[in-house]
Amino acid sequence: MANLDDYHEIVGDEVIARIYARARSLRKKHILHINSTSMGGGVAEILSSLVPLMNDIGIDTGWRILHGSPDFFNVTKKFHNALQGAEINLSENKKRLYLDVNESFSRFTHIDHDCVVVHDPQPLPLARYYKQRQPWVWRCHIDLTEPNPVLWQMLKGFVLRCNTVILSSENYKKPDLPIEQRIIYPAIDPLSLKNREFSERDIARNIKKANIPTDKPTITQVSRLDKWKNPEGLLEIFKRVREKVDCRLIFCYNIASDDPESMEIYSRLYRKARKLVDAGDVLFVMGNNDVLVNCIQNFSTVVVQCSTKEGFCLAVTEALWKSKPVVATNVGGIPVQVEDGENGFLLDPMDYDGFADRIVCILKDPKLGKELGRKAKEIVREDFLITRQLSDYLNLFNDLDL
Repeated sequence: MANLDDYHEIVGDEVIARIYARARSLRKKHILHINSTSMGGGVAEILSSLVPLMNDIGIDTGWRILHGSPDFFNVTKKFHNALQGAEINLSENKKRLYLDVNESFSRFTHIDHDCVVVHDPQPLPLARYYKQRQPWVWRCHIDLTEPNPVLWQMLKGFVLRCNTVILSSENYKKPDLPIEQRIIYPAIDPLSLKNREFSERDIARNIKKANIPTDKPTITQVSRLDKWKNPEGLLEIFKRVREKVDCRLIFCYNIASDDPESMEIYSRLYRKARKLVDAGDVLFVMGNNDVLVNCIQNFSTVVVQCSTKEGFCLAVTEALWKSKPVVATNVGGIPVQVEDGENGFLLDPMDYDGFADRIVCILKDPKLGKELGRKAKEIVREDFLITRQLSDYLNLFNDLDL
C-alpha cells in the first residue's frame, strides 16, 4: 500500500510539502467516509486510495459501507437515474424502504467522528438519524444538471442538514441550496494496479492470457454497464467505423453490488452485438480485474466514452494518464478533462457520425493519436491525481475548523 512519499517522483517536492503542511492542524482528527459498496465504480476506487493516504499523514480516517438489501439497491438505482434526469414513480413504499435501511444502519453503527462524509444518495438520510455534533458533508458524484424535481425536493431535506456539498462540476451547483457547494474533482491513483506503469511484455502477457486477439486496431470503452454509458449507441458508432477501418471493439465492463441493472443491460447489448461477437469483432471483457483493465487501456488504439450523462468519468482520466487518444461525449465532467482537438476529441452524445469520423481519423493517423496522448498525460499529472484530491479535502477540513 502506497505512502504519500511514494508519489514524490510523480508530483514533485512542492505538492508533497504542501500536503504535509495542510495536514498538521488535522492530526489525530477522526474522519469517516460512508458509501454503499466496497468495490466496483469510481467511488470505491477513490476511497480505497484516499482513506489510506489520509491515515498515512496522521488523520484517523475510517470507511464504512452501508448495508442494503437488493430491494434497497433497486430503489437507489432509480434514484441515481432520476437525479440524472430520468422519470421516477416516487411511491411511499420506495421512500419507506430507503429510510428504513438508513435508520436501521444508524442503530448499529456508532459515529463519534470529527467529520462525516457521505457519498451519493444511498447513505444521505443518515444525516437525519444522528444527533450531529460534527460537520457533515455530502459528496455527490452524480450529474445534477437536471435532477428530477420531485426526488430532488425529498433529498434536499437531508442535504440541508449537511454543512457542505461537494460536486464534480460548476454546472451541478443548485441555486435552491443555501449551503456551501464546493467543487472537488475526482482523481485517480497513479500507483494503483489500474494505473501504475507496466512493461510492454507484461501488457502483452495479460492481453494474451485474456484471449484478446491482437491482429486489428482496438477501440475500448471501460465502464459499468449503465444506460447512461450508452453502450448500444457505441455499438452503432462501431458499425460506422468498421465500414472504413477493419478494427475491433472491446466492452470492458464491471458490475458493482449497488447496481442491479447491469445484467439486464448486458443481455440486451449482447443480443444486439451477437453477430459481431461471433465474428470476433466485438469482445465483452469483465473489468473487475484492475491489472487487466490497465493492460487493455494500454493496449487499445483508441479509448472512447460514449456517455449521455456523466458525473466525472474516471475511465477517461485513466486513459489520458496512459497517453491514449480519447474520443468522448461533451457531457458532465468529461470536458473538464478533455480539450477538443488538443488532448482528445469531444462530440455531442447523439452525433454518431462525428464520433465515428474522429475515431477513424485516429486509426488512420497514428501520429495524431500519439500527439493527443502526449498532451493528455500531462493534464492528468497537473490536475487529476489523488494527491490533488487529498489536498482539496485537507482544505475543506481546515475550512470546517474541525
